[in-house]
Amino acid sequence: MKHGIFSFLGTACASLVVASTLSTAHAATELRVLTHSSFAVPKPLLKQFEADTGITLRITKAGDAGEMLNKLILTRANPIGDVVYGIDNALAPKALAADVLEAYTGPAASRAAVVPLPTGLIPVDYGYVTLNYDKAWFAKSGLALPKTLEDLVQPAYAKLLVVQNPATSSPGYAFMLATVGGMGEEKAFDWWARMRANGVKVAKGWSEAYYTEFSRNGGKHPLVVSYATSPAAELFYSKEKLTEPPTASLSLPGGVFRQVEGVALVKGGKERAAAEKFIEFMRSSPVQQQMQTEMWMFPAEQGVARAEAMKFAPEPAAFDNPSDKDLADKGAAWLARWTKVVLK
Repeated sequence: MKHGIFSFLGTACASLVVASTLSTAHAATELRVLTHSSFAVPKPLLKQFEADTGITLRITKAGDAGEMLNKLILTRANPIGDVVYGIDNALAPKALAADVLEAYTGPAASRAAVVPLPTGLIPVDYGYVTLNYDKAWFAKSGLALPKTLEDLVQPAYAKLLVVQNPATSSPGYAFMLATVGGMGEEKAFDWWARMRANGVKVAKGWSEAYYTEFSRNGGKHPLVVSYATSPAAELFYSKEKLTEPPTASLSLPGGVFRQVEGVALVKGGKERAAAEKFIEFMRSSPVQQQMQTEMWMFPAEQGVARAEAMKFAPEPAAFDNPSDKDLADKGAAWLARWTKVVLK
């Protein structure tokens, strides 16, 4: 999640390459790490990894997670990375079907994680895509918060919600999947059709939705698809100017998706041994601890303490993920149907 003030979100489309070198007498192994644009492990930890292993990290940020996976698939004959971070449970079926990942069986694979991922991906972190609302807007308007997604199709809530296009945004795709998982396919797309008629705003990605369209940041929409951790990040980055988050998450039935992100070996990658060390690094306690207030996701490694800021990010009691099989078999068709119903 995950980017502006939130380093766990964003949908930058340009690739950013971060290269670091070790000042040693011997040439270091260079490991090509492919990530989405939200990747944000503190630099001191990355440098310590390089010093401890003799591995030089060449990190390529390849845009949104969906864009990153597409690049990986398009270059599978000559892979652009040795290890990849950021493929989530929504995208995993596509990655596995494209045969771009290679199984890892090291220690991190044998340890039970807090959350699961399909074989071939090692869970690193997880979070919840859900609605967020602007507290001040609702307090001023006197409008009651919606209690169900069905409320949002009523005239009183017209033009209040901004969502991300699921074709170009991983949180947008996750939210669409949650509606299908929670309501069933037919009812979900009927709801989307009525939301279109009621003025739902569609943004290309999370940054546009949150920083341009959301009323908290000067936009016109007091409801936005974001993460359950977004309010905690709002408070954290206020640098003690605020005593409580100015926003809150709103977990409505059919509107919550549990997103699990993983790390994996790239099939055909050049530096297998170095890639395996990086996988273990991503599940190490220091990374799992510090990434919480960098990418604003919960740690997948069992026993890792929650960051203090996460007390303002309670986990939703329920979520509405479709089954892995339905994701694999129907995800593309759902996306095509959403595009036809909402945009055409």
